[in-house]
Amino acid sequence: MNNLEQVESLRVQMEQEGMPLPERIRQLALACLDWPYVFGAWGEECTPANRKRRARDAHPTIKSKCQCLRDTNRKETCDGCQWYPDGYRVRMYDCRGFTAWLLRQFGLDLYGDGATTQYNTASNWIRRGPISEMPDCVCCVFRKVGNKMEHTGMHVGGGLVVDCSVNVRSVGMSGWTHYAIPKGLYGEEDVPVTKVRPTLRKGSRDPYVLDLQEILNVIGYNCGTADGIFGTKTYNALVLFQTDAGLNPDGVCGPKTWAALDIAEAQAPMAPADPVTYTVRAEGVTWEQYRRILEICPLAEAERER
Repeated sequence: MNNLEQVESLRVQMEQEGMPLPERIRQLALACLDWPYVFGAWGEECTPANRKRRARDAHPTIKSKCQCLRDTNRKETCDGCQWYPDGYRVRMYDCRGFTAWLLRQFGLDLYGDGATTQYNTASNWIRRGPISEMPDCVCCVFRKVGNKMEHTGMHVGGGLVVDCSVNVRSVGMSGWTHYAIPKGLYGEEDVPVTKVRPTLRKGSRDPYVLDLQEILNVIGYNCGTADGIFGTKTYNALVLFQTDAGLNPDGVCGPKTWAALDIAEAQAPMAPADPVTYTVRAEGVTWEQYRRILEICPLAEAERER
């Protein structure tokens, strides 16, 4: 866990080094892992006074997770708290507060008090849409249930999302339904073209399953005919590849497995191409002219009709 002062020092250092903005957001998000969730919090320091100010009957964990608020006889000290090992200081967030705080550290603002209003405010974004269209870039992700965005997080690349739910944590792409790229983070022409590949498992039917099957076959893990259906042969081939690659052989193709597959495909020897042959029929030429063709095209074969 990083101390509040360490995280601030990291932010300043990255800015002084001129690090690209998306990379700064990625690193800052990962530096905040394990910091606490408090409903309504947008990055204020986690102290008993601030938690008490946010405490509501509808959100009892604000009190139950704070040793000072649980025990009114206890002196208001954070020593020994799960959020304060070794006297560390941390910030607290809810989900929309975490993404808004991250962007605000670099001069970017999200308008809207909640995840739904943030997503629906068109001026916040240069691009937004369903998760199936999301490029592999740093951006906000949302989970829509009914007509509301019930949760949000920050995609930091490669299918990894950092969100705040119970605490700041890293998760995969499962469950996210929409993405939105904050205005000012990229120029429109700088947004990566490559899309994030989904996590695939047995039973998946997806165009990316076809990609998975073709790669497995190319690198020598036979999964049968590539048909876009993640069946038993694909599962068995993937488990074997994961075992050989030193990955968890769970038969699930997530970001780590995709990355290993890409490396293996790049290193696989190319199959020799079948020679291309064709026949040209030349009429009205002399045998000497045929011989000239052989001299110009050493691989050609000439046959004289008699």
